[in-house]
Amino acid sequence: MTVEKSLRVCEKGHKFYKSSECSSCPTCDKENKPKSGFLSKLSSPARNGLVREGIDTLQELAKYTEKDILKIHGIGPASLPIMRASLEEEGLSFKE
Repeated sequence: MTVEKSLRVCEKGHKFYKSSECSSCPTCDKENKPKSGFLSKLSSPARNGLVREGIDTLQELAKYTEKDILKIHGIGPASLPIMRASLEEEGLSFKE
């Protein structure tokens, strides 16, 4: 099965190809990657998904259940252990 990729151009003029409806630009994602904090440990799709939902601190993240987080576009099961560990380092956890 061949997936058709289409050429996209982001608002900064970077050109990239995507096969999905996801509009995030890989070049901008690299430029915007935080240097520290739990978001810096996540993949771009996961980070973008959380930020789109307004979740940019561990305190915000702790307001959600793991099930809620997995419903966010860009978040997969591989992201949960990273988020869980980051929360535990601060004495926090996902909502039960």
